[in-house]
Amino acid sequence: MAVMDTDNTKSLVEAWRRILAPSGTSWVLFEHGTCVVLKQPADDLAGQASGILGEFGPVHVGSPAGDFNVLTLKDDLGWLVTGHHPDVVTYVAPDEPVDPSHLAVGIHGRTKRHQDGTDLRIVHVEDRRQAVG
Repeated sequence: MAVMDTDNTKSLVEAWRRILAPSGTSWVLFEHGTCVVLKQPADDLAGQASGILGEFGPVHVGSPAGDFNVLTLKDDLGWLVTGHHPDVVTYVAPDEPVDPSHLAVGIHGRTKRHQDGTDLRIVHVEDRRQAVG
């Protein structure tokens, strides 16, 4: 089943491109804004990212899977919410949380990561591997 290219998906892809552009790293974006950054990409980027997010996305409160950190992006772009896997990061747009405190943003981002980690619906794959030729 193909994922529709909605305005929300387009804005998420653009946000992640701004965030990750300098890195040149491949990444996979899930429906609710969670990105799996693939520093050592395998042949199947989508499968690799789904495996990582399926294991490290769902939240288990009281365990490392419930922990999060909030990073504020420059230029009022929003926040990144990290978890217990260094390559799983969730984007929270400036207009999303009702309360812009780090705690509220973190819980919101963690909830989005949990949704992505249980639904595993990919909306975009950014393949930045160099073609060998």
